[in-house]
Amino acid sequence: MRSVPSTQRSPTTWSTGGLVCSVDHLASAAGAQLLAAGGSAVDAAVGANAVLAVTTPHMNGLGGDLFALVHHADGSPPDVVDAAGRAGSGADAARLRSEGHRAMPFTGDVRSATVPGCVDGWLLLHERHGRLPLADVLAPAHRLAADGFPVSPMLAFMLHTLDGLEGCDELALPRPDVGERLVRPGVARQLEAIVDGGREGFYGGEFGRALVEVGRGEFTADDLAARQARWVEPLGARVWGHDVWTVPPPSQGYLIPAAALIAELVAGEDLPDPADGAWAHLLVESARLAAADRLDVLHAGADGSALLAEDRLRTAAARFDPSHRSGAAAPARGGGTMHLCAADRDGTAVSLIQSNAHQFGCGVAVPGTGVLLHNRGIGFSLEPGHPAEYAPGRQPPHTLAPALVTRPDGSLRAVLGTMGGDSQPQVVLQILARLLVAGAAPGDAIEAPRLVLRGREGTGFDTWRTADQVVRIEEHAPRAWVEGLAARGHEVEVVPFDPGGFGHAHVIERHADGRWAGADDPRAMTGATTAST
Repeated sequence: MRSVPSTQRSPTTWSTGGLVCSVDHLASAAGAQLLAAGGSAVDAAVGANAVLAVTTPHMNGLGGDLFALVHHADGSPPDVVDAAGRAGSGADAARLRSEGHRAMPFTGDVRSATVPGCVDGWLLLHERHGRLPLADVLAPAHRLAADGFPVSPMLAFMLHTLDGLEGCDELALPRPDVGERLVRPGVARQLEAIVDGGREGFYGGEFGRALVEVGRGEFTADDLAARQARWVEPLGARVWGHDVWTVPPPSQGYLIPAAALIAELVAGEDLPDPADGAWAHLLVESARLAAADRLDVLHAGADGSALLAEDRLRTAAARFDPSHRSGAAAPARGGGTMHLCAADRDGTAVSLIQSNAHQFGCGVAVPGTGVLLHNRGIGFSLEPGHPAEYAPGRQPPHTLAPALVTRPDGSLRAVLGTMGGDSQPQVVLQILARLLVAGAAPGDAIEAPRLVLRGREGTGFDTWRTADQVVRIEEHAPRAWVEGLAARGHEVEVVPFDPGGFGHAHVIERHADGRWAGADDPRAMTGATTAST
């Protein structure tokens, strides 16, 4: 099977009333219904995300974190929500080192979870940009959780990884097959608690009490009482004739404009043809050079503007060799994440990303609630004195990196993003190059072949620690990519089928005449771009 199956469908969906793109047709439909009911793009995004928290627990959920960018129709810089949770009061790096850990535990350990920020993120977004009552926004998700939904092929495939996990009966007992109805009563109760009691209903209610208990000293009630979401300044740069915006640290979002700027410094605005091996080499190396020191420089207190400073990027660009691979390390972690985007008829648009980190997260369930905890804490360092060292109240470095693009006059060009862990900036870079430079339509840019850098061994979340990289290329990519990269010293792996290994990207583009054009990623298998009338 090919990574992107050949299709007969039109790859781009058009609308004048708004669009929602996500990895699940149920979520996209819910978002579009909220738009049709008079809701804003934020209502649609939060509603769709809530549905995904029910139907795609192998990617995201109430136990995860969230970032979002919101474009204003008036052309002002986007609003940004940082809902990355913080480590609990019991965080103790020295204790982990004394137990023999050299890095944060990957799974099976609650210490790899921070206080989940997702719900606080929803509430903050809705408070400023929502139009419909929160009960209406969360109603589709609640209905699916209480009444059931058909299990998708990807969820059915992943559920076996929960075997033996305590406190997760609603997903594991009995294990449903593809298309069978799955009911999630615990999640339905949490959604009711959010509607009835706001953040206190969730963080101070059944979920919060159970989290403190399962944390065994890692979290306190005071930790959960502290808000995990905040408005922050956007991070952006002018590249390829557009302003590319993303979220600031602790997100790795800076790597998107950084890599694009390196590519522009090297090649100008006229990049090689996307079918040429030189195009693949340029983007691989730009991503590699931008990310070479990520482990050292990315932490919650990092200055995003300094990471995009011209002299810093010129130094990186000077290391580009058109004929050979550089020696710098580069990222590529797989992940359990989802990105969605939504746009309304008034011109507001949202790029939202929400995640468990790796698949179902840290492998710890919050008993009785239906909620699985993420493992975003794996981004912390255990190196003494490192600015991202695991400590109470700190946010870990994050892979989540949504993007938003405006024209020089402030009008919206596109909202986009992808799942994919450390490879997120690489995938977004390739889509931006196709959209902004090659002039591709959204559907063509999304369906086009991709490549990502990946380490040979380990968890898939530790590739920054090695320079031993392989360039993984989708099978339907041009042969010139394989030959051109190999000739330049890259080790290449052609991948026949990997539905999660090259991201699940989505994009909505705004045309000057007011039309929206959007595309979901066929790699997600169950995604949809749904229009609102």
